[in-house]
Amino acid sequence: MTLRREAFLDHVKERGKYGTPDEAERAARVVLALLGAHLVGEVRAQLAARLPEEFALILLNPLQSAEPLPPERFVRATAAWIEGATERTAAWDVSAVLSTVADTVDDDLLGQILLQLPAGYDLLFGRPQPT
Repeated sequence: MTLRREAFLDHVKERGKYGTPDEAERAARVVLALLGAHLVGEVRAQLAARLPEEFALILLNPLQSAEPLPPERFVRATAAWIEGATERTAAWDVSAVLSTVADTVDDDLLGQILLQLPAGYDLLFGRPQPT
């Protein structure tokens, strides 16, 4: 089931404790663009199908990462893309967006997403996996 844009942003806004929907949208755009660069194939398409169209298009952007960034570098990259962000605020942004994404997918798809990413992303999605 696809989440409506407003509902998706409301969840991100609440989790990120953002003052405005624009702040939540900025975080969502940056984090989903970076995430999309790390996912490939059917997994990326399945995730996009569950996102609001505007955010699905960002996720499906043809940019590809040469190799998936470890979680720490993903957070640093997010900070670099958001004006005035620090690593600490970027970690908050990543968590707000990715935990909302995790809520839009079933456990099977989340597992497939995590298989395409380096270890540690389960924490960014707010779904720690047993080791």
